[in-house]
This record gives sequence, structure tokens and C-alpha cells, in this order.
Amino acid sequence: MERFSTGIDELDKKLSGGYPGEKVILITGVAGSGKTIFGIHFLYRSCLEGKKCMMIATEETPEDIFYQASLLGHDLKPYYESGQLLIERIFENRSKKIGQTRVGFKPESFEIELPNLAEIVPEDTECLVIDNIGVFALRISTKKLRDQLDGMNYLLRKKRCTTLLVMDEAAYNMSQQLAEYTAYGSIRLLVKENAYLGKMERYLNISKMRSTPISPDMSVFEITSEGIKIRESGGTELVD
Repeated sequence: MERFSTGIDELDKKLSGGYPGEKVILITGVAGSGKTIFGIHFLYRSCLEGKKCMMIATEETPEDIFYQASLLGHDLKPYYESGQLLIERIFENRSKKIGQTRVGFKPESFEIELPNLAEIVPEDTECLVIDNIGVFALRISTKKLRDQLDGMNYLLRKKRCTTLLVMDEAAYNMSQQLAEYTAYGSIRLLVKENAYLGKMERYLNISKMRSTPISPDMSVFEITSEGIKIRESGGTELVD
């Protein structure tokens, strides 16, 4: 199976070389745990390798994404300007609809279903990040969400696109963790207190990755000016 680099060398080693190619991988975590940064790492490394990439942003503008990437030492803007990286501005469209509704224009409700996201991905796209699918999960029933996730994943597999789905922890739990069942792999990010050190730390757990030998142990990671750095947890105890 072909592997696509995560953009994080230590994580590549844990995943036998990277994310399984042409599969859908879920990234979940609380606010501030680093979910979007994992997506930025993936896109930047893929752009460096000459792959055609796309990001569907439901909560941020391209300028926000460029700025976050620059803090990690990653310059995504040249790839965006050349067309190698596409950014679909779902966030801006959603914000306009909400704004129009509040001032009384009464437009049709902003209804985009998850399979529609796959349909807007160009056929030559090799690497895709959708950040954040939680905004879609909170407004539909559990059964409909499962159907839409299955439909979207099927369409993305047909396009042979390696995909990261970012989902916030609140939506993940409120939707009964359905997204994890439909994804090929799942990585969960946590922010917890280290009982031995008495301080908050970020943790990574690879809870599921088909066709890949993985460890159930959690790893500590840090977000630095050079990006994400992963180290082993060393068996530290977490406070619930």
C-alpha cells in the first residue's frame, strides 16, 4: 500500500511511512489540541512533493490558514497562488448566509451535505483536508450523518484521494463517534494534565489505522516554531 507522508517525521515512523494512500483518516480533538496544524503539515509536505492538494475550510479563511502555517515555518501561499493548492472558502459562504439571515434577507438556508463536499473536489486532487466536518454533524440526525459519511467516503475513494477529516471533540461525541467507524484510520488529540509533572500537555493516540501495525500507547507532542514534535509519553499518568 502506498503511504502519504503526514509531514511529521516521528508520526510517519509510527504509521509505517505515513497515512494509507487513497483512504480517509479522521483527526479529532478538543479546541487548541492542534487538529488544524496536523492538516497543515500534511498539505505542506504534499505540496513539497509536487502533489495536487486541496483544503475545504469551514471555519477559517485562506489568510488564517496561511498565517497559521507561517508560524510553523511553512509557506503555503506560493502553492495557492500557483494553483497547486486549492482552498474552498466554505467558511466565507457560510458566514455570508448567516449574516444575511440576521439582517432579514431570508435567503434559502445554507444547506451543504457531506457528499456535496466530495463532489466539489477536482478529479486530479491527490491530497485533501476537510476542516471541520463537525459543523455538518451537529444539525442532522445520527442515521442521516452515518449515511452522509458513508456517501462522502465512497466518493472520495472513487477519486483516489488521500483525505484528512478534521472533527472537533464536541461534535465527535454528540454524534456518537460515528465518524470513527466510517474512517479507515483515526487519530485522537488530547490536552490533559500530566500528574507527575503537574502541567498540561498535548497527547496523541492512534486509535485506529487499518493495514498498519500501531501501538495503543499515547505519545506527548509539542507545537513549536518548527512544527509538531512528538516524543514518547514514558508511561506518565494522566489526570481525568
